[in-house]
Amino acid sequence: MNQLIKIERFLLIGHIGAMAFGLAGLLLVLPHPEWIMSLPPQGQTLFQWSMAGGGVVYIILGTAAVAIYAYRTLGLWQWLTFMIPAIVISLTSELLGTSTGFPFGHYGYLSGLGYKIAGLVPFTIPLSWFYLGLVSYLLARAGLESRVGTNQSLSWWRHLGAIAIGAVLLTSWDFVLDPAMSQASVPFWLWEQPGAFFGMPYQNFAGWLGTGAIFMAVAALFWQKTPMALSRRQLGLPLAVYLSNFVFAAVMSIGAQIWVPIGLGIVLGVVPAVVLWQMATVTPTPNTLEQGQRDRTPEAKVPVASIK
Repeated sequence: MNQLIKIERFLLIGHIGAMAFGLAGLLLVLPHPEWIMSLPPQGQTLFQWSMAGGGVVYIILGTAAVAIYAYRTLGLWQWLTFMIPAIVISLTSELLGTSTGFPFGHYGYLSGLGYKIAGLVPFTIPLSWFYLGLVSYLLARAGLESRVGTNQSLSWWRHLGAIAIGAVLLTSWDFVLDPAMSQASVPFWLWEQPGAFFGMPYQNFAGWLGTGAIFMAVAALFWQKTPMALSRRQLGLPLAVYLSNFVFAAVMSIGAQIWVPIGLGIVLGVVPAVVLWQMATVTPTPNTLEQGQRDRTPEAKVPVASIK
């Protein structure tokens, strides 16, 4: 277990470091081509590689860190029953969006985010839906559950609240990321029909809310009998991932001189995320720890979702 924690932390640090390295390249080095030309051949090669694959690296590192965290903290069942629906549903939405314009609007991905599935959607995109979606949902559900508890009479309200808040947290990150990434000096996607919200159609937000809510609802169905009263310490990685990705998006927006989305993201994303983390219990709940350990034990006979 200690080894998993070390790997998880290493991946998290790498994830944040890769985002910082990418920001430096996009906002500091790229606007000054003379800096690039002054680099030795090895430095120029490294910069070209970072521009071509930096987006892929930070997403893969973030996905790996959150996947290990989910397995270690929640157990194999919870990890897979969130990750698989999140990837499949988000990829379906993205393929529909890039080919038909529904549910996000008409847009297309450029290079920089890896191999494109069906020539339309980079394979890293559904991975980012997974890891940002999971940390958003865990913050929402753990925060609410610590206050509401597992009272059966409030069960569905608790689930619906976690889905709704989790989807809003996820979409709030996109408020900030999408305008900047589509209008950067080296854009990663382009809107074929620019909308009123800093180049994005308002339909995009409905698509994000709907897609996130659907795969979170699927996870809630699988997890409906599973307590999720994680402590603040256990929610440290989800909060760190959410805030670091928000900062990445915010710095990109500042570089593009786009300010309003940052304010919306802070109000609807950062503040609620921190409040939800603060609402969580101070110490781990024994039931949560026991069920995660039971799910990782080879002798387990009963799926975690069936344990009350």
